Amino acid sequence: MKQLYKVESATRLADRVYEYWIRAPQVAEHARAGQFLIIRLHDAGERIPLTISAVRGDAVRVIFMTVGKTTEELATLRAGDSIKDVAGPLGRPSDIENYGTCCVVGGGVGIASMPLIVQELKSAGNHVIGIIGARNAELLMLEGELGEICDELHVTTDDGSKGVHGFAADVLKKLLAERTIDRVWIIGPAIMMKVTSGATVPYGVKTYVSLNPIMVDGTGMCGSCRVTVGGETKFACVDGPEFDAHQVDFAELMQRQRIYTGQEKASLERFAEHRCRCGEGGHHHE
Repeated sequence: MKQLYKVESATRLADRVYEYWIRAPQVAEHARAGQFLIIRLHDAGERIPLTISAVRGDAVRVIFMTVGKTTEELATLRAGDSIKDVAGPLGRPSDIENYGTCCVVGGGVGIASMPLIVQELKSAGNHVIGIIGARNAELLMLEGELGEICDELHVTTDDGSKGVHGFAADVLKKLLAERTIDRVWIIGPAIMMKVTSGATVPYGVKTYVSLNPIMVDGTGMCGSCRVTVGGETKFACVDGPEFDAHQVDFAELMQRQRIYTGQEKASLERFAEHRCRCGEGGHHHE
């Protein structure tokens, strides 16, 4: 019988945001910064990509926000439950070298991608500046963890409830004006990556963004994750997920992300109705 992938711990970090450690030895052994995995909860489940946030022994950490039927279903799992399939690591690793001073920027759930990137940049000898931003203090995550591994960490909130009142882009602009930054990574919602990467254009700083288009198989076969970079069609799953921010067609990316909005809404509504009929309550994470 095929070995299922056990959930070692399941924690609610913030409203609709969860941290899971999943035992997946083959992923943990080979995972690198910037890569992702694809999970399928059961035989009838869809496949969804999740960034590998950290590795601990035979387990990998994923952090996700409930935005549709499958993430809502994933959030019902508890420690000790199992997942049918965990495929990975997938995608090309981050382009890590000793550049000098690097800045890694995370927005919202994109912050989850930062630890592995920061650790590998540090191991390569870089001075690493972290910037994390969220709508409010309650949605900030991994602040303590990133504070320990970054040489500097800047915190921003849209509403000013913690750190700098403003956006991650504001802090990045200030840093770029004050000192030399050799490379920048930005991970977050598409609009946030578009706006924030614009800050590095006047300085000619090589900037990477991690793209999150719709993805099905994660091996380049289905073509659903195609994006336009530098005027050429690329597949985020095998050519990325990281690309040169200044070459990405963000307007196309954001348009394609909305293509199945209607179907996703209907699927989530059916799942909610099913849970109500089964008398299942809300989340009970410790």
